[in-house]
Amino acid sequence: MAKMNFGGVVENVVTRDEFTLEKAREVLKDEVVAIIGYGIQGPGQALNLKDNGINVIVGQRAGKTFDKAVGDGWVPGKTLFSIEEACEKATVIEYLLSDAAQIEQWPVVKKHLTAGKALYFSHGFGITFKERTGIVPPKDVDVIMVAPKGSGTSVRRLFLQGRGINSSFAVYQDATGRALERTLALGIAIGSGYLFETDFKREVYSDLTGERGTLMGAIQGILSAQYEVLREHGHSPSEAFNETVEELTQSLMPLFAEKGMDWMYANCSTTAQRGALDWMGPFHDATKPVFEKLYNEVACGNEAQRSIDANSKPDYREGLEKELKALRESELWRTGAAVRELRPENK
Repeated sequence: MAKMNFGGVVENVVTRDEFTLEKAREVLKDEVVAIIGYGIQGPGQALNLKDNGINVIVGQRAGKTFDKAVGDGWVPGKTLFSIEEACEKATVIEYLLSDAAQIEQWPVVKKHLTAGKALYFSHGFGITFKERTGIVPPKDVDVIMVAPKGSGTSVRRLFLQGRGINSSFAVYQDATGRALERTLALGIAIGSGYLFETDFKREVYSDLTGERGTLMGAIQGILSAQYEVLREHGHSPSEAFNETVEELTQSLMPLFAEKGMDWMYANCSTTAQRGALDWMGPFHDATKPVFEKLYNEVACGNEAQRSIDANSKPDYREGLEKELKALRESELWRTGAAVRELRPENK
């Protein structure tokens, strides 16, 4: 592993130059990798592994998602099986079901975790909160993780673009002496651009905080608050949306993604620079207590329990669709749909 300096802190990083795809293929040449769950992460990781020449099969329950896997080219009875059949055939079980579904299916999966197999996660939830999930692997299997820093859609899209998503990696249990090389090989084979080291607890704490914070929850809250203020002061929906969302996503995010926030500031007007530098402090001070509260709720397990309780309800999907429908039908995002139609590439 290479040592890299991140803002003054040295961390372990693995790149595709150091751990090549050819090396990954050699490490995995005798493995049968079973993707358990074809929902969010499953399709991207499965298809990337397949395209990279890894022996991969899919385990999925009957239903719409099973039909989606068939549509993606997985063949029932050959590369597509029930969850139990896939686990039985596998030497590496990629456990990519939702956190609630992992709890439900754990007895089936555990039954087929025979000595020497590897249990792979893309999220530290099940292991970190094992007292709540009941997911306790046997001692004679490797327990490993590669966690892409993005959705399964992005995992596949960036792979097809010849790029690669950033991923973290961790070894929780090394029963075979090969856990680390298995982890890195799988990380490269699913299309990671580079891999940085973590552990299961740090991954889930940072992941849950990020999803509820700047990645999803906080950004929606901030966007809707600014949009509402502009509308309440007489600005039109199109103007409020463009100044709140469109300029952020289409102009400014690509700039600071490319070279950093200072470079984005340097490529904006002096008036914008002055205002941003003056107001970032008040926004920091207003939101940091919320992030502290959020992190503490994650660390004590309350957030995990809320997720388990909510996502295990029989009518979970109906309730979720109701909440997403309300979001989709808000003026903010109905305006967004209209604005997207006006983009030249969508005409």
